[in-house]
Amino acid sequence: MSNLPAPLAIPECSKGIGKVIQSPGSTDLIRGVAVSPFPLWPDDRGYFLEVIRLGSGLASGFPVSSTQVSSALSYPGTVKAFHYHLHQTDFWVPAAGMLQVALVDLRTDSPTFGARNTMYVGALRPWQILIPPGVGHGYKVIGESPSLLVYVTDRFYDPADEGRIPYDDASIQYDWETQHK
Repeated sequence: MSNLPAPLAIPECSKGIGKVIQSPGSTDLIRGVAVSPFPLWPDDRGYFLEVIRLGSGLASGFPVSSTQVSSALSYPGTVKAFHYHLHQTDFWVPAAGMLQVALVDLRTDSPTFGARNTMYVGALRPWQILIPPGVGHGYKVIGESPSLLVYVTDRFYDPADEGRIPYDDASIQYDWETQHK
């Protein structure tokens, strides 16, 4: 399998993108992953979106004393994948552009171990995504515009809590190519 710390392992997957998630209530979501649409309020000046209200919504359990809010700007075609956390929960809000989000369950004790999910989120599908510890995650910027990902974590950044797996890992076999469906 891999040299990830127990109870995590890189699964052997067939080439592809796993289950494409088309609705927030999909039964194909990896265990512990949650999705919720968020409202945008557009007008002639642009738009407003509310990233988080501490104490409510998908991130309702995030402690006020150690919640961190960060953002990442990425250019079209950029792939940032895969990484995982041992303890940290991520809450992603794609604020601009479009992302192809890839998730893979690395938790050997999970009923969805080895499952992969793909979500197309951002300006055209404003979804928030809650990613639990042990779920590998990453994204590719799709379209012609940069993306802005705002992410909230339930604990402060700790490099010892984070692990990385190459985006082209031979076992995960995630297909980052355009699918042309």
